[in-house]
Amino acid sequence: MISQDKAPSRLGRGLAALIGDADATELQAEPRPRGQKRVPIEHLTANPRNPRKVFDADELADLVASVKTRGVIQPILVRPAPGQSGHYEIIAGERRWRASQAAGLHEVPVVVIEADDRLALEIAIIENVQRTNLNPVEEAEGFQRLVDEFGYTQTELAQSIGKSRSHLANTLRLLKLPTSIRAHLAEGRLSAGHARTLINVEDPERLADEILKNDLSVREAEKLARDPAKPVRAKSATAQGKDADTRALERQLAELLGLSVDLRHDQSGSGELRIRYRSLEQLDDVARRLGYRS
Repeated sequence: MISQDKAPSRLGRGLAALIGDADATELQAEPRPRGQKRVPIEHLTANPRNPRKVFDADELADLVASVKTRGVIQPILVRPAPGQSGHYEIIAGERRWRASQAAGLHEVPVVVIEADDRLALEIAIIENVQRTNLNPVEEAEGFQRLVDEFGYTQTELAQSIGKSRSHLANTLRLLKLPTSIRAHLAEGRLSAGHARTLINVEDPERLADEILKNDLSVREAEKLARDPAKPVRAKSATAQGKDADTRALERQLAELLGLSVDLRHDQSGSGELRIRYRSLEQLDDVARRLGYRS
């Protein structure tokens, strides 16, 4: 375990070994696993400190279908639950646990490690960040907890999670935004790029409404932030008044892909199809559905 008076080590490599992305010989001063085994699903409990708060229903449904077909391929990372012999608290893998419950499994594979609260939180954050599972607000809140509760400097934390210090600093700055804007960000209506343009403006909520109303790109949002009084382009008439057939097709494509879809076309018959994804996993899934094989 990492002592409070030492700089944090690069947990990424050791974590990768625990979750199956690297050879186990890379574990050095990292948490040592007790080994893999199967346990009753009811013997696991969720981690109340999990930085991930939002579990997308469509993504979870896809995972349930996969678990029903192939089972849980990657073990869930757990630690012993205090005072409960044979019971464990999840450190990483709560989505797999939820999907396994929905799929009706009775047992799941786990890897048991010894970890205190600090290490459990570090691993939970790093596992989610490495897999791009956290929305930007959850990521920022997780980083801030490590700074507040365990005294990390930004440089130490950046080294520990394997990210640049500028990425860490930009992510933490998102917490300066009003609650309403953080909600847009967490729910995918605004990107992190959009949100960063609003951090130092005088009336960020009004500008956020302008960005959403007019569907501005990040570059357009930057121009708006520099000169809020300057008129911005309005949505095209096609985007404002989509016919019933277009909206129905959007809904069908969204249900098929499990992602937000925006379909636009003009009278000439040309147009564009936008598919909004929030993680590389979602992008990979779309690519597979379209027949792409890496």
